[in-house]
Amino acid sequence: MFNLRVYGILLGENKQVLVSDEFIRGGKYTKFPGGGLEFGEGTRDCLKREFMEEMNLNVQVGDHIYTTDYFQMSAFNPEHQIISIYYFAQALEPITAPLRQKPFDFDEQQLAVYKEKGETETFRFIDWNDFSEASVTLPIDKIVAKMLKAM
Repeated sequence: MFNLRVYGILLGENKQVLVSDEFIRGGKYTKFPGGGLEFGEGTRDCLKREFMEEMNLNVQVGDHIYTTDYFQMSAFNPEHQIISIYYFAQALEPITAPLRQKPFDFDEQQLAVYKEKGETETFRFIDWNDFSEASVTLPIDKIVAKMLKAM
């Protein structure tokens, strides 16, 4: 089975990189914002929806960056092959979602969501000079982070 994921690379005013810190099934993951493609949805529409759902943020989806071109098994389901698609994204309005300064800085409400749903997330910017492939957890994200730093 294929699991299609769509992620956005959103750069802040001073070229900081937006990341999502997620607590999923007891594991901590730092990744790019985005998520799963739903049936009947295009990849760009998926990314717009994910930013709206996760951050209440309207974005413009820009240039394609990368699509997975090798086999990657899902970290959560060994019967799924992950195909991830990455685009640049630009905020069309000021970010109103709370941004954290430290990794995995969840508030009580986010921890309550985790207890109920088994996952929660928060967002933060990483300064360009501090950003690298080591900043993100997932294997495909690491490839994209390395590509970004080489641009």
